[in-house]
Amino acid sequence: MACSSPSIDTYAGSGPEFRIDEYFLGHTRGWGMVQDRSGEVTRRFVVDLQGTRQDGRLTLDENFRYSDGETQHRQWIFTPTADRQWRGTAADVTGEATAVSNGHAFRMQYVLQVPIDGSVWEFNMDDWMYLQPDGRVLNRTSMRKLGIELATITLAFQRCPCESGR
Repeated sequence: MACSSPSIDTYAGSGPEFRIDEYFLGHTRGWGMVQDRSGEVTRRFVVDLQGTRQDGRLTLDENFRYSDGETQHRQWIFTPTADRQWRGTAADVTGEATAVSNGHAFRMQYVLQVPIDGSVWEFNMDDWMYLQPDGRVLNRTSMRKLGIELATITLAFQRCPCESGR
């Protein structure tokens, strides 16, 4: 079992260049699934994102619709800290997310607060996104607790206009 991830520098010079402050402006839709440690799909969802930029900051409003009928909203605010580097905040994130892009890749790490059975659990999230030549983004997130991967989240994003409800 590997204990480390590739370096974002692995993707230097690869294209197309992924700039989150450009890609996520306007409406974007994502289709995703959550898989447990065994690989079983435990949830499926659609997420609509609306991105705006003001004073150099990127605000992303995310609206999730899960296959079981649950809905969820999260608002990220990303502030650039250096070239290709960001810090992000959201109400259900402990502290700040750190994010960096290089080439066609983007990596964000943060601690997510998840309500489970009346308690709030914190999970370490390692989020990798890859811009594809056709303009779609593929995303894989590792969800860990005490260093053990408990789930993975896989998404595909497409800039809209996209087909409604799919």
